[in-house]
Amino acid sequence: MRAVKTLLASAALATGLSGAAMAQDKTKVGFIYVGPIGDGGYTYEHNQARLAVEEHFGDKVETVYQESVPEGADAERAITQMALSGADLIFTTSFGFMDPTVAVAEKFPDVKFEHATGYKRAENLSTYSARFYEGRVVMGHIAGKMTKTNKIGYIAAFPIPEVIRGINATYLAAQKVNPDVEFSIIWAYTWFDPSKEADAAQALLEQGADVILQHTDSTAPQAAAEKAGNVITFGQASDMAEYKPRPRVTSIIDNWGPYYIDRVQAVMDGTWESHDVWQGIGDGMVEIGEITGLPEDLTKEAEDLRDRVGSGELHAFTGPINKQDGTPWLAEGETASDEDLLTMEFFVEGLTGEIPSN
Repeated sequence: MRAVKTLLASAALATGLSGAAMAQDKTKVGFIYVGPIGDGGYTYEHNQARLAVEEHFGDKVETVYQESVPEGADAERAITQMALSGADLIFTTSFGFMDPTVAVAEKFPDVKFEHATGYKRAENLSTYSARFYEGRVVMGHIAGKMTKTNKIGYIAAFPIPEVIRGINATYLAAQKVNPDVEFSIIWAYTWFDPSKEADAAQALLEQGADVILQHTDSTAPQAAAEKAGNVITFGQASDMAEYKPRPRVTSIIDNWGPYYIDRVQAVMDGTWESHDVWQGIGDGMVEIGEITGLPEDLTKEAEDLRDRVGSGELHAFTGPINKQDGTPWLAEGETASDEDLLTMEFFVEGLTGEIPSN
């Protein structure tokens, strides 16, 4: 009897060890989000990519996430806690998480980190971003053609190069087809705050804007435009399809899934290395949503622009282009370098208003 008990105990121990080994074999992947996963925009798409990782790898991975993490000290605490929980790879998904990610990466050299939209790297810290500005070419063209008041409103999050670059790309495309367009820009100083975004949209509507663009994450501007009527908008970071066919006439969609799957696979294979990736329409990281509610000829123009940008035939920033103060920036036929774009801190000629200093 004692021998049987010994055998059973040994079997149970072996089973337990086997289960522990299986648990250890799972790659644990963490995600730090600046907004809620239900924001309908930027964070929603990052979370869709997390779900794509789970679907692709099945029981080979465990994913965890923390949503609505403020940028700053709170972010460092959240990232640290995720590293302490045993994560092998952590994606931090907002520009303001850059310095906190750097700080935590220094403390956990055996953990791999990926930071979205930043520029600081280390041996265990990569950066990645999407060329959102490529999609703005399509948005700007449509906006310039569709406005009847020649007043276009733009809700901007923070005065950082990513956002400034998008404003410039949109304006240049709109002004090319409609020299009379005027842009009004409201700085919301938030990525996600439906109340602030709704107030900004209402203020722009009261100024006569009949086109509203946004570089913020909620659908509040879409709702304000729908209520106003005769106003068009564009989905930001996600399709925001509940507002199709109007006011949302198309969208910039962030497709993070393939990149996340590739980087998780690299960790599993032991081939992960720090790098910097900046992909656009041609790579599939930026998608243009279904174009709806527009005249047929304009739809074809927008689709053609999307394809030309994606193929590299057309660059969003091709000279001649001057800076806002009239000084030359790009000569005839010259295109902006990635370094110029990544450090952009000026408006192009024709835009009014100043860029806030902080």
